Amino acid sequence: MRKRIQFPLDLLTLDADAETALHRQLYNELARLILSGKLKANTRLPSSRTLADELHISRNTVIAAYDALLAEGYVECRSGSGTWISDLPEPTKKPESQQDELHLPQLSRRGNVIVRQPKDQTVPGQIAFHPGFPDIREFPFSTWARLLKRHARYPHEEIFGYHSLSGHPRLQTAIANYLGVSRGVECTPSQVIIVTGAQSAFDLCARLLLDEGDAFCYEEPGYSGAFSAMLAAGGVPIPLYVNRDGWSVRTAFELNPRLFFVTPSCQWPMGLAMRLENRLELLNAAENLNAWIIEDDYDGEYRYRGKPIPAMQGLDKNGTVLYVGTFGKTMFPALRIGFVVVPARLSQSFDAAVSITGKHPPLLLQATLADFIEEGFFAKHLAKMRRIYAERQAEFVRECNAYLGEWLSVEQIDTGMQVVGRFKMPMSDVEFCGLAAAHAVDVTPLSPHYRHSPPEQGIIMGYTGVGATERQKGLERLRAAFHESLRSKGRGCVA
Repeated sequence: MRKRIQFPLDLLTLDADAETALHRQLYNELARLILSGKLKANTRLPSSRTLADELHISRNTVIAAYDALLAEGYVECRSGSGTWISDLPEPTKKPESQQDELHLPQLSRRGNVIVRQPKDQTVPGQIAFHPGFPDIREFPFSTWARLLKRHARYPHEEIFGYHSLSGHPRLQTAIANYLGVSRGVECTPSQVIIVTGAQSAFDLCARLLLDEGDAFCYEEPGYSGAFSAMLAAGGVPIPLYVNRDGWSVRTAFELNPRLFFVTPSCQWPMGLAMRLENRLELLNAAENLNAWIIEDDYDGEYRYRGKPIPAMQGLDKNGTVLYVGTFGKTMFPALRIGFVVVPARLSQSFDAAVSITGKHPPLLLQATLADFIEEGFFAKHLAKMRRIYAERQAEFVRECNAYLGEWLSVEQIDTGMQVVGRFKMPMSDVEFCGLAAAHAVDVTPLSPHYRHSPPEQGIIMGYTGVGATERQKGLERLRAAFHESLRSKGRGCVA
């Protein structure tokens, strides 16, 4: 008769069909039993042969699990007597009256600020009226794959090591050349710091340029992502009011901010372009206050009527402007490559900061993007998408007014990837966007972009990422959402 072992085998559960290897499953189960106290200190484990026999697994599997437990201190080997549970210190337990969340370790003050900020993300399965979302179906992925394969097939240390943390030199040069020709930005390659998207650039700038308690001036209404990054860095917000008459620079100037954040080429979310007098006024204010300017060139590449407006950075003679751009809008969001052009005197500081924060994208992708720009594919793709998006905006505005004109006022703008629809009747845009999401449509409320002044109620709608069929379907669903909203408020249903 086979000898049984005194061991709680019923507590061990192994699954031969699971993705996790059996030895790792056994290790996890034994570690769990030890930490929970079900296997007491100084308990002898069965021999590897005996346990393997009991569990119907190979002895090598048990040996591998035991070795892992031994390496991490869960068990110890005693000469001539086998493997025993180590005498581990027990976790300190508080009285049950204190077993509540208030007595557990908490987030820092900055952590609490961060987690309260809104998230900007798309939702799979919803109609993509998400602002700033490009049409990825038009992107030349076959060309991109060929360029990517070129580097992946022949690995070399230059792009597979810990090199060039502030950016691949060829990509820095390609971006500097492109910005000089297309956006009027004046910089050398070393001033171009490559990061993982525009949001990373805002976070990096906020960390390096703001001390806790410093005032930062942001547009009202304005972009939540940059606002959140500066708030998380300890900054104190001051509104820079924006309307059809321009930017109220003089009012903000009087409040002595340390930093200005602006989107002068295509103001978020209104799509306005900052006039030259406002630009010069802002540059003079920054010089007089010894302040910084972060210029977010949001959608600056997409101008459909009139001549392109050069970046404000090209007017900066005092080294106060940091220019932020991203390839997420011109190529595809998941690429996660953006950049910040910093004044020359900040290049070394940002280079050091990127190495600490880990905001550098893979060099493999950077080298591929450098090829994509240098060989003319980026310029060709951008020119194509400008034509497509110009047509889509005109069609989208026309169809919005046809489908939704009873509830929304939508106007064409000269630039950008989204338009604003203003409500014609009292209605909560936050509630309506939740209702639209229930109809599988992704739109963004306008009111949360106001933080100091009375908010406008409306929705921000991206039109660039959807073709004609999807656009019509989305507008029909939005129309149904408006009908449902009116019914729920007892206003009846407009036919």
